Amino acid sequence: MPVTRSIPLIVVALSLIAAPALAQSSPIDYRDEFMAHFDRSTRKLEMLSEAVPGDLYTWSPGEGVMSIARVYTHIARYNYLYLEENLNIPAPSGVDWPNFESITDKAVVVELLVKSIEHVKRSAGQMSEADLTRQTILYGRRVAGWAVLFQLLAHMNEHTGQSIAYARMNGIVPPWSR
Repeated sequence: MPVTRSIPLIVVALSLIAAPALAQSSPIDYRDEFMAHFDRSTRKLEMLSEAVPGDLYTWSPGEGVMSIARVYTHIARYNYLYLEENLNIPAPSGVDWPNFESITDKAVVVELLVKSIEHVKRSAGQMSEADLTRQTILYGRRVAGWAVLFQLLAHMNEHTGQSIAYARMNGIVPPWSR
């Protein structure tokens, strides 16, 4: 087939490949993608928080570095903070998230972490297209609501990696790696 005849076929083939990808770029799709990643990451975080013995929750790799408990409470705190301060989704009544990071008791820390995860899942799952596209300020930048969710996920994953390193430094193999 001559090259001039094959060009229209290539254009049609490429448009058939690109069309589904372009159709999946609405904010609702962003939310669904966030929810899938958040669910996978939080399962690992919850398993790891349970696998670490309570007596290690005050362990830190060095002076001035977050302890294991503080990493988990920091994640929980920011799960509430991003929603409340950037998306105007208040924490449930009685949740004192600004003061989480001083708590070290494993049972309390795990409960705070799990409840913060449930709050994010419930809140993000209820966000409409308008909520996801509404402009807000995040670290001095004007962004859409969905960008706050992705920042929340990036923050959590950063500290999940930190938690994995802490666990391994203490001879604990993450449960999903066994």
